[in-house]
Amino acid sequence: MASFIIEGGHKLQGDITPQGAKNEALEVICATLLTSEEVRISNVPEILDVLHLIELLRNLGVEVTRIGKGDFVFKAANINPDYASSEEFMQQCATLRGSVMLVGPLLARFGTAVLAKPGGDKIGRRRVDTHLYGMQQLGADLSSDNDNSRYTLKALSLRGTDMILDEASVTGTANIIMAAVLAKGTTTIYNAACEPYLQQLCKMLCNMGAKISGISSNLLTIEGVSSLHATTHKVHADMIEVGSFIGMSVMLGGGLTIHDVNIKELGIIPKSFQRLGISLEYGPNYIRVPEQEHYQIETFLDGSFMTIDDAPWPGLTPDLLSVLIVVATQAKGTVLFHQKMFESRLFFVDRLIEMGAQIILCDPHRAVVVGHDKAIKLRGRRMVSPDIRAGIALLIAALSADGISRIENVEQIDRGYENIEVRLNALGAKITRE
Repeated sequence: MASFIIEGGHKLQGDITPQGAKNEALEVICATLLTSEEVRISNVPEILDVLHLIELLRNLGVEVTRIGKGDFVFKAANINPDYASSEEFMQQCATLRGSVMLVGPLLARFGTAVLAKPGGDKIGRRRVDTHLYGMQQLGADLSSDNDNSRYTLKALSLRGTDMILDEASVTGTANIIMAAVLAKGTTTIYNAACEPYLQQLCKMLCNMGAKISGISSNLLTIEGVSSLHATTHKVHADMIEVGSFIGMSVMLGGGLTIHDVNIKELGIIPKSFQRLGISLEYGPNYIRVPEQEHYQIETFLDGSFMTIDDAPWPGLTPDLLSVLIVVATQAKGTVLFHQKMFESRLFFVDRLIEMGAQIILCDPHRAVVVGHDKAIKLRGRRMVSPDIRAGIALLIAALSADGISRIENVEQIDRGYENIEVRLNALGAKITRE
């Protein structure tokens, strides 16, 4: 288990470019199973979750060629579908949340798929009902092995249908889209997730010959086709990294310029930081975060405390609430954070409280942060990273704290952020990996 040793109090200054979006990369890599022809994907983040998924595809028989940094060619011409039900494959899937999105492509192309209980962050219950419901609606037969948390789906052929999803699940919507593009007839998906990651997946599939309309909305119409063909695709910048770098720059002064940013794809993220009093400067494809000695949390028009909560796109992504919470600890004012989607994701605030943050954890979903305008500085502590997003929040807190901090289990951070200590040290941080 690796650790970061962080010497706090050093300013970050300079320019940084975010990596390719992790969530998009996981989706489009799974989609390469839908054709026997070559699919080339560039700007792929070479982080643990993505590399583990690529290894899963190799084990399935996909020919994977690494052209250069973040540039891969996938050719799924000689797949062994039997391996996808093997014990080894199930064990590999149990360590990776993104593996759940292999089900749609495998079912669409080979008529069978096994869904194992997926791994990933320990942030509460993450059910797979939406995935299974969607496949059944498309005509798949489902059998379950509850003792081993496995579900087997079989279909001689999938057929288009109308469906209303019970939740706007990102991975569930992606799975259903990838199955529906090769189904017979037309599929409509109501209450579909519409995050930028899914928009990118749909655009790549259309470039492969799929027929999808309604992209960027929560109503998708998919006209099934008999086959898909080769394409090239570039993964967009990771909006979660962009938000993380904004938070770092605010907490560590100095001023950062974040390049290769599609402002429209950030949605409400910049506004959420501005509600905490953060000033941002925009260019055609960059965001500059100027040094800010003080920032004050806004109130609602009636003077009541600000509330920031997560919601499906175009609402605020839950992946950035942890970063916003850290930033709020050094603001002036009080804010309530409401994490609606995962019941364990706020428990990391106990570590912030130990560092000196003034936070009231109301329940598993709500936390009140009382900012004292940098009058109460955070103190270095020894901590353990419970998941990717809490891990990066704790790293930001440690970088801004007085003294030395140690964060253990940083493999969790590595799952979402590539060479993060190298990139931050180049900007002035002092982080050592042990």
